[in-house]
Amino acid sequence: MSEIVGLVAMSHSPFATLLPPNGPPEPGGRFLADAARVGEAVKRLAPDAVVVVGPDHFHANFYDVMPPFVLGVEETLGFGDFGSREGSLPVATKLAWSLRDHLSDAGFDLSLSYSLTVDHGLVQSYGMVTDAPLVPLVVNTAAPPLPSMGRCVELGEALGKAIRGADFAGRVLIVASGGLSHWLPPNDPRDPAVQGERRAAMIHGRKNVREFAAAREPRVRAMGGDPNGRVNADWDQWFLDRLREGDLTSIVALGDDGLEENAGSGGHEIRSWLIGLAAVAEPLVWTSYEPVREWITGMGIGTTFEIA
Repeated sequence: MSEIVGLVAMSHSPFATLLPPNGPPEPGGRFLADAARVGEAVKRLAPDAVVVVGPDHFHANFYDVMPPFVLGVEETLGFGDFGSREGSLPVATKLAWSLRDHLSDAGFDLSLSYSLTVDHGLVQSYGMVTDAPLVPLVVNTAAPPLPSMGRCVELGEALGKAIRGADFAGRVLIVASGGLSHWLPPNDPRDPAVQGERRAAMIHGRKNVREFAAAREPRVRAMGGDPNGRVNADWDQWFLDRLREGDLTSIVALGDDGLEENAGSGGHEIRSWLIGLAAVAEPLVWTSYEPVREWITGMGIGTTFEIA
């Protein structure tokens, strides 16, 4: 049996490494300083393993096969995009297999990977919080059709029960990685704006993933650094307030259209937060927020334990 020792939910951004601040007064500085405080608090919690829920940005999953959820059970490799950790990551394999079995019994037939590549969307938050062995759970938040927010809450509830009933005698932390409001170019091959080589890469990028990433990264870099970048700080704060109240129903009730209207296409990444909060089954007790327009996203952190 495992014990869930808490949840850390936090935004990630390529620009945390591409446009690093020199300190809290600069854009992103408050977020990184508070993330370091959270990392110190997690050291005191001393988790034996961490379940990390986060997205992929077309570094591992493409439209040739696009699973809604993928669980890594053995080898896990950081892609190394945007300065994130590259190469092998420690995996809590026994816990991973136990979660797979429990979730299957609960009606969730997750896709399974013996060799899972994870990108900055999962690795950045994990690296800021801990280096404990992880169980990676990748959620499709970038590429429609997406798993519904309601389904994500159901998965989170089942995940919490699976962790508590796991054949793993240890302290387990849950980390949910996903941006708050941010607006990104469309990623739906059905969208007429997605054409040519970009559309082909979304479908066939697995054939040469490094080449695809090299072509994509300059487009991402070009979006950063704008002090007028679009962020909906009011909505981000509303979202954090709902999680402080443990109110997932109001968020789910937005539906995909309401979520995208308020938080942009990148806001779909809050699915990771919904899974994490449903799993831990406790409201957030500490939050931090900085609208970092230069990083084109709201950078939030929430924990179910106090931060000194």
